[in-house]
Amino acid sequence: MARNYPNWLGAFVDYASYTESPKLMHFWAGVGTIAGALRRKVWFDQVYFRWYPSFYIIFVAPPGVVSKSTTAEIGTSLLREVPGIKFGPDSVTWQQLVTSFAASCESYEVNGEWHSMSAITLVASEFGNLIDFQDKQMVNIFIDLWDGRKSFEKQTKFSGSDVIDSPWINMLACTTPAWISDNMSNNVIGGGFTSRCIFIYADKKERYSAYLKSVIPTGMKETRLKLIQDLEHIALRLAGEYVITPEAEQWGVQWYESMWKNSYSAEATDFHNGWIARKQTHLHKLAMIIAAAQRDELLITADDLKLADIMLAETEKSHSKVFSRIGRTEDSLEVERFMQLLRYKKEMPYADAVKMLYTKFTDFKQIEGILAGAIRSGYMTLIQKGNDAFLKWSGD
Repeated sequence: MARNYPNWLGAFVDYASYTESPKLMHFWAGVGTIAGALRRKVWFDQVYFRWYPSFYIIFVAPPGVVSKSTTAEIGTSLLREVPGIKFGPDSVTWQQLVTSFAASCESYEVNGEWHSMSAITLVASEFGNLIDFQDKQMVNIFIDLWDGRKSFEKQTKFSGSDVIDSPWINMLACTTPAWISDNMSNNVIGGGFTSRCIFIYADKKERYSAYLKSVIPTGMKETRLKLIQDLEHIALRLAGEYVITPEAEQWGVQWYESMWKNSYSAEATDFHNGWIARKQTHLHKLAMIIAAAQRDELLITADDLKLADIMLAETEKSHSKVFSRIGRTEDSLEVERFMQLLRYKKEMPYADAVKMLYTKFTDFKQIEGILAGAIRSGYMTLIQKGNDAFLKWSGD
């Protein structure tokens, strides 16, 4: 069976582009979908360990702004049509994971050698349904599973010992900055779990589509079918070790040295340094996905690594926004909400701005100080229209 698309990821981004989510979310939804098709059947060998193409992809956006859940489901709905792909529960406990892994256990052959795997993909419109950050044991389990261990054993109070053979887990989840602030402390952010996640942030719609049916072109059913056929091809045909070209290896060596020399800092946050420590793993996991999206040959090229680097850099730009609310006072968050509103409205009468802030701040001097500070910092300008003053957004 030949592929319908020479670049499955590019075709998927076009297929998903009629939603209101930004294209970066479309891209990563495609990444999670291809990962779900590949499962543990491909790897990049580093002698002492192997990198498997599993991801914890977290879509983050304010409520109702972009179609987070829709975007995640566009990809995973294709994956659900692929025979043999297993999905885990919408809400996770350890026992539910054990049950899901047991149901997904299977064997596959590579060059006459049989391998086993227990591979599941988790999808949740609410991140909190998948992981409770107050449960440190569950957090540690997700950390261990991402690392691609050959087997995983957990002692339980009632059933003794649960053992998972060749576990593999892939995740797409959605949440808001407010949920992250309420549920993920600085200790969690600085821990090992978040540096294993790909956080995709958006606070603007890609397009305004009041009625999706009216803007979706004819032929989308055929496109969907072809995308599913290509996923079936990837799931069935691709198995074994990915190798790297000499040119790609040379590029990777230079990239690795530059990253550690220029990005790691003892003064940086624990999250930043944890991300740097795992960025090489993210890079090669993503390069496998990019390669699989284009060809059957289990080969990582320099172009695959370069594109992976670009896409990871795009996610890094919004790390500060993803975690911006953590440790903040309620007053500072109220100011941020006002700023976001003005950003969307573009312009607002000065008197309306004062009235809005007065519902949270009853000291007029404080309100005037907030607005004056925003004007001085360049986020907004004060303009005059006749007898009325207006605030105009100028931050970006």
